[in-house]
Amino acid sequence: MTSVAKILQSKPDAIVHTIAPTALVFDALKLMADKGIGALLVTEGEAIVGIFTERDYARKIALMGRTSSVTQVRDVMTSAVRFVRPDQTSEQCMQIMSTGRMRHLPVVDANDKLVGMISIGDLVKDIISEQKFIIEQLEQYITGSH
Repeated sequence: MTSVAKILQSKPDAIVHTIAPTALVFDALKLMADKGIGALLVTEGEAIVGIFTERDYARKIALMGRTSSVTQVRDVMTSAVRFVRPDQTSEQCMQIMSTGRMRHLPVVDANDKLVGMISIGDLVKDIISEQKFIIEQLEQYITGSH
């Protein structure tokens, strides 16, 4: 099992992008598009107060007839944010994401300090890499080429 800490170390860009709750949804969408990401943590100072995702936009702006150029992030963000710790496993994260129907998990340390964010894509990449390694090991075992 791979730990969340190891997954974070393997990410080429481990920067967690944040936005203020008073920012406009339009600005959040522009930042997400510029960075090629699907979620932003919403912070006030050091405190995480929510998460804003593409899904929030689709369901709470587009489908509700709101306008992103006048709506603040705080009005449509998800306030109940699930977190994981660096020592948790990729399997535990997959379980949390599957159960909670979410695609992003902030990672906080024992002092509740933000240390990163993992996505479902990060987990899938890690699982594929792990399975590839196991297959290679089994092939070497079967063929006797250690």
